[in-house]
Amino acid sequence: MEKILVMEDDQSIRDELCTLLRANGYIPVAQPPCDLALLDINMPGENGYEICRKLRQTSDIPIIFLTARDTPEDELLGFSVGADDYIRKPYNSAVLLARISRHLRCNAAAVLKAKGISLDLESLTVSSGTSSIELTKNEARILACLMKRELCTREEIIEDLWNNSLYIDENTLYVNINRLRSKLKAIGCGHLITTARGVGYRL
Repeated sequence: MEKILVMEDDQSIRDELCTLLRANGYIPVAQPPCDLALLDINMPGENGYEICRKLRQTSDIPIIFLTARDTPEDELLGFSVGADDYIRKPYNSAVLLARISRHLRCNAAAVLKAKGISLDLESLTVSSGTSSIELTKNEARILACLMKRELCTREEIIEDLWNNSLYIDENTLYVNINRLRSKLKAIGCGHLITTARGVGYRL
């Protein structure tokens, strides 16, 4: 699950954001490392602009300003210090979640590595050592899900494919998992995907 840095001066809004994020499968954190940052601007000590500058020096994670400051000058300054998005309070929860999801997808690594294999999401190939094999889009997204999480439920995999405009049901998922296992076996990694009975799959 992706970690979201939440830096918000108002305790009630911070609690609200953390509850919203947890309910949608994210892990809110108070400090890096993280996969995306939500920053208020008006904070004691360092303001959001300064924090954004510092994050940009060491990271290319998506940064979203979530703030009550609503002038064009504030927004322009936010982008100039490295923000990827600027959302004004009061925010709409559905819109905020959609922005978070979009930025995380855009920032997803083109090459994933785990358990001794490498998955190239651009060429749709998986490799182990000197062996590689091509995958379909569905197979590649399923493998990406498994590489990013400790355990993937069937529902999580189906939802991820839906979010990436790939449509699949449980029967099709089962067929794709079996094909993926066969392809991994062809490069010497047939043992990698295991079934968590009644739940889903893991590497």
